[in-house]
Amino acid sequence: MLMIADIRARLLTVAAVLPVLRRGAIRPLLVLVAIYPLGFSHQAASALPWQPRSAARLEQAATGQSDRITRPTSEPYKGDLSIFEDPRRDERLQINRVMDLLHIKEGSGVADIGAGSGWFSVRAARRVGPGGSVYAVEINRDYLKHIEERARKEDLANIHTVLGKEDDPLLPPHSIDAVLILKTYHEIAQPVLLLEHLRDAMRPGALVGIIDRNGKGNDHGLSSNTVIAEAGRAGFTLVDQYDFVKPDGMDYFLVFEARVRTQ
Repeated sequence: MLMIADIRARLLTVAAVLPVLRRGAIRPLLVLVAIYPLGFSHQAASALPWQPRSAARLEQAATGQSDRITRPTSEPYKGDLSIFEDPRRDERLQINRVMDLLHIKEGSGVADIGAGSGWFSVRAARRVGPGGSVYAVEINRDYLKHIEERARKEDLANIHTVLGKEDDPLLPPHSIDAVLILKTYHEIAQPVLLLEHLRDAMRPGALVGIIDRNGKGNDHGLSSNTVIAEAGRAGFTLVDQYDFVKPDGMDYFLVFEARVRTQ
């Protein structure tokens, strides 16, 4: 911040040159040069958008940049939703066992990321009951309309649709006890960033389940090792893995929990 003596000296300088400046063509520029320092204390300058960022903000920006992936991903499915409604799917996927392992119970908050037809959303909604909530997250608006209509027909008022982004599910903070990413992880364009945002929505002890098949990323599958590594970058620890989902054409069911953030 400028000292009082400095301010007084600058004011005297301005007073002395103003008569000359009134007659000169360069008045606007000289007035700006003479007066500019008077209008900004250190406190005001720190709020200007062009000022250098703090070390913390620079570190956050660097982290966000490094967590953008460049590996191949699959094009999100945009086809007929009836393919998800095979009546044998419950048994093949053992979806009740999946919900048990994710500790989904009455009153839970659940996120279905890549909800598609809402196949899992409606099953989770029945499990959590009126006291719970299910957030059906999609980037496809038409699929969300389908889920909304399905929830009305099946009288499931606890299903809430969310138009997410490729790097953010846009879920309410501290609203989620369990997450399922079913046959979708390989389609997520920025999975590490999405998982980082997901952590903000999770309550203490919340679990994330990822069910998928092995592949190269662009073939509607992804290696479980890659999923585990990317989840680790986002702050998650693998707590269990299963293969009982193989009868539904999947290779693995991974269960993660968020590591405690350090200050």
